[in-house]
Amino acid sequence: MFAVYNKGSVQFRSSADNLYTLDKVDELAGSRLKPDDDLYVYFDDYLKKSKSQVKDAHTSKALNSYKKIAKMDNKEVVYHVEDIMSKNPFSISEDATIKEGYELLREKKVSQIPIVTASNQIVGMVNKKIILNNIMDDYDNGKYFLKQKFRDVELPDFIATDPISDIRRVAKVMLKHRIDALPVVNTNDLLVGIVSKTDIIKAFSHIPDLQLWA
Repeated sequence: MFAVYNKGSVQFRSSADNLYTLDKVDELAGSRLKPDDDLYVYFDDYLKKSKSQVKDAHTSKALNSYKKIAKMDNKEVVYHVEDIMSKNPFSISEDATIKEGYELLREKKVSQIPIVTASNQIVGMVNKKIILNNIMDDYDNGKYFLKQKFRDVELPDFIATDPISDIRRVAKVMLKHRIDALPVVNTNDLLVGIVSKTDIIKAFSHIPDLQLWA
């Protein structure tokens, strides 16, 4: 499942197929977030840790239904975003200034950072391209713009995914919309991770039975 956010409000929530019809989502700058080396867990191991889910017939039925819709073999292993995402990603408060955001981007050597509330609810994504474009659009007021807080400026809509999205669906969305990384949010819109192209490529090289295109 994917969602398009604007200032913390969900503008659209649906499957990857319906997401393809959207054209208003701006391209995000490339991400250089490093994946955690210890996060590549086989889905079988994940299920063993969640015995209550395995015993739940509804969970098994839902997974098989998804495989049927996606035209996948029921015996095929499904890997989720939470199996490969980078946990505890860098973020910045909505009360921080644009200048502080730019400095954090430079300090952490990443190209985009999630913007969150005090309760870690995601409200936006910022990258160098967004900041520089705003300055160039109104060069005379560039210094004033840098002093503004994120909560007071208009930021582009962005796409987010949930932890149990199929990695293959995420990869297709990233290719379609030319996105190098997606924030991962839970059902309460709280930031729980970020998944990048680097994470997917590394997972593909580490997990023998992972097939990106079924």
